[in-house]
Amino acid sequence: MTAIGFILCIAFIAVTAILLYRRFNPQGVLIFAGLSMISIAAAMGLNPIAVSKPSGSFIFDIVQVIDDGFVGNITRIGMMIMTIGGYVAFMNRIKATDSLVYIAIKPLGFFRKYPYLASVIAIPIGQILFMTIPSAAGLGLLLVASFYPVLVSLGCSKLTALSAIAAATIFDQGPGSANTAMAASLIGKSNMEYFVSDQLPLVIPTTIVVMTLYYFSNRYFDKRDLKRGQEAVVTESGQTKKPDVPLIYAILPMLPLLLLVIFSDYVGLVDIHLSTTVAMLFSLIVSVIFVMIFTRNFRSVMDMLDSFWKGMGSVFSTVVTLIVAAEIFSKGLIGLGFIDTLVSGSTHLGFSGAVISIFITILVFLAAMLMGSGNAAFFSFGPLIPDISGRLGMTAPEMILPMQLSASMGRATSPIAGVIVAIAGVAGVSPVELAKRNMPPLIGGLVVLLVFHFVI
Repeated sequence: MTAIGFILCIAFIAVTAILLYRRFNPQGVLIFAGLSMISIAAAMGLNPIAVSKPSGSFIFDIVQVIDDGFVGNITRIGMMIMTIGGYVAFMNRIKATDSLVYIAIKPLGFFRKYPYLASVIAIPIGQILFMTIPSAAGLGLLLVASFYPVLVSLGCSKLTALSAIAAATIFDQGPGSANTAMAASLIGKSNMEYFVSDQLPLVIPTTIVVMTLYYFSNRYFDKRDLKRGQEAVVTESGQTKKPDVPLIYAILPMLPLLLLVIFSDYVGLVDIHLSTTVAMLFSLIVSVIFVMIFTRNFRSVMDMLDSFWKGMGSVFSTVVTLIVAAEIFSKGLIGLGFIDTLVSGSTHLGFSGAVISIFITILVFLAAMLMGSGNAAFFSFGPLIPDISGRLGMTAPEMILPMQLSASMGRATSPIAGVIVAIAGVAGVSPVELAKRNMPPLIGGLVVLLVFHFVI
């Protein structure tokens, strides 16, 4: 039955990919495919329908899966994404983004001649921030509010700027990462020890290679898009026009990011811990006070605040719904035994330990791409490694490290990953096109990671 389930998974993946390529509504396609796989898995006796409150009816339990998806995601990540989306819309409405761009352009004017260099320099900066804000979608949206308008003003195309932001999340590293915590516990190390002794020596050289690949890859894609008559590089308009709002507004798009860094465990100035949602709402209140002080028009400020609620609604309809649909699709793959079959098949191959480790690492990368979740992919494979590593003549850290890093790399190549859907949705571009931008440099980065880890 497991073999049949695996074959059905392949069929569903192929049909889903074809429909998405033909621009069918992605939410509808993913939910329909996911519910179909969950239903088939239950009918075949592979996995029962897992819902929070079973109704006693097969049909209603299937519908309950959708309800659980919305409730779970809104309470976990949905509210955070919606508040960030609303905040970005409010920043645009009060022209705080224009102030940030105007101030940032002056010291960064050198990069107008080298926009691709500016985009790749943003990658390691974002990776450092990712360690203090270990949520790929959350950090991505914060960078859309702060880094993105600056990069675009320097001459980067939308997709080039967004790909650099996505690249900031390609390594789940640092003690605050859930994947880091899981990997460290599996090999019996502390989070910090695993980060310093294992992750950094592999992440640093791989990041340098990935930055180089992004530089040339984005240049190629922008030139290709320009030949096709599509938007590529934003045309320079000479001197950036000074906005008709106080330049102190420039601090507002950066405020949530600053709060989350200052009150993170890494800085530890005071014993205060902020969630991303609280940081966004606090920043919104501060922004409203700023606008109130400078406009002295209560009605006008309240009218401007409407953009925040509309921004939240827009993000819900485009981003949150797609994340829910992708999660249901992922549950369908797991229910039909897709991951279990991959794991069992990979452990029965008669290759050397290094070859099997490379094979499993690539499987984790592909699983993250299909499911849109680095955590789901690594959590499915990771716990098996301590048991099989000894039989393969490998140590657990040798096998787990590239797997753990490849999971977050695969996530950035998935058009249904939360971070890709979120930043593409807010910027108004296709998540499929953004995933295509990420694929060549990250596949190259994965090859380099494997060579560096297993050969050099």
